[in-house]
Amino acid sequence: MTDQAPPNAHDMSIVHRVFRRESRTLAEAVTAAGPRDIPRARVLAAHFRAYALVLRHHHAAEDDLLWPKLLGRVDLEADLVLRMEAQHEQLAVGLERIGDLLPEWEQTAAAQVRDEIALALVGHRAALLDHLHEEETHVLPLLEEHITVAEWEEIRDTFITLPSEGRAPDLLGALLEEATADERAHLIGELPLSTRLSWRFIGRHRYGRRMRMIRGQGAP
Repeated sequence: MTDQAPPNAHDMSIVHRVFRRESRTLAEAVTAAGPRDIPRARVLAAHFRAYALVLRHHHAAEDDLLWPKLLGRVDLEADLVLRMEAQHEQLAVGLERIGDLLPEWEQTAAAQVRDEIALALVGHRAALLDHLHEEETHVLPLLEEHITVAEWEEIRDTFITLPSEGRAPDLLGALLEEATADERAHLIGELPLSTRLSWRFIGRHRYGRRMRMIRGQGAP
């Protein structure tokens, strides 16, 4: 690294808050879903797939753009970077297991399948929390020391550029929900004017409706 200012990786912590919240919400909502309530099962299955898509995309960006750079620039911490990669693989296996159970639950809403999914979600959340804590404690300082501002901006832009089947307004809504007032002002301020207007007049209301449907209670 040169003597230039380090990148501001604080946005990463906001994304992590979203993953913590949604992994908890999914586990609680699936556990509480009534047997034979097929409409509810379908709503929650769709939400899990959206959550899993964003989490996989986030990890793929780290795997492709962040870990290779760090491995080329760190020495004693290399085992940490490799452990991050291994944890991503472990989490991917858990997501796949849950995804494999969803079609049967969507068709039958059977209590036994629901309980399998709920148990798998609890295990997924435990593994995710361990991973996020270690990443925030040990990796973010390495990022700020060894990654340039330009490199971080590329990685950050990749984080928020979802695949075509993703729900970009939902991701924005989730980030804004978890952000403090100052963080929300910063996030909104970085958006193009057209995106700010779209969020204010359309996206915010759609996000609220979706969250009410998923949570079964008042939206943010």
